[in-house]
Amino acid sequence: MSRISEEQVKHVANLARLAISEEETEKLTKQLDAIITFAEQLNELDTENVEPTYHVLDMKNVLREDVPQQGLPREEVLKNAPEHQDGQIKVPNIMGKED
Repeated sequence: MSRISEEQVKHVANLARLAISEEETEKLTKQLDAIITFAEQLNELDTENVEPTYHVLDMKNVLREDVPQQGLPREEVLKNAPEHQDGQIKVPNIMGKED
């Protein structure tokens, strides 16, 4: 007995805006049924004494101390800018007319 019908596959394909043929519908129905059958095997596992986890690996974010540091000198930054004016990088105007 299939755990998913062809009508359900067509419905999901429609929701995903996918156009699938009858042949693809049959193939996807069989593949999705196999996936569901495999996933249902997890219900057979005894998880009584298994502690819930949010990640399969014991990982932590390694963050560095947020310490202020001296930035690049203004002259060094401006020499790489395509255009600059009055000690600042000049960019195209996007909000209105130019001054």
